[in-house]
Amino acid sequence: MNYDPNEFEGKYNTPEKVAEGEKEVDERLWEKLERTGKKINFAKDVRALYRYMRDKYVPWYRKSIVVGALLYFISPIDAIPDLAPLVGYLDDLGVIVAVIKFIGSELIPYYE
Repeated sequence: MNYDPNEFEGKYNTPEKVAEGEKEVDERLWEKLERTGKKINFAKDVRALYRYMRDKYVPWYRKSIVVGALLYFISPIDAIPDLAPLVGYLDDLGVIVAVIKFIGSELIPYYE
């Protein structure tokens, strides 16, 4: 499995494409979190990003980066395969942390 760093580039640059990405996240995120939630300590951050993505008051262009990050998280193909113990989630963590830094304090209300 080869990782293509440009896989998500330009994929979520319209409201329609963001809506398609949201649907895919809805369909696959909870299964991934159920499988990995006890292995990773950033599950609460993933949940907060999901809530942010589902908020109808967040503009689509702000959601686009979150959709891309969550799809990367649930994608079986990534830079470091999730099958590798512990280190397999480092790339996922890096993507999630980068998005959290990008969104900043906007994300705080989405933590429960």
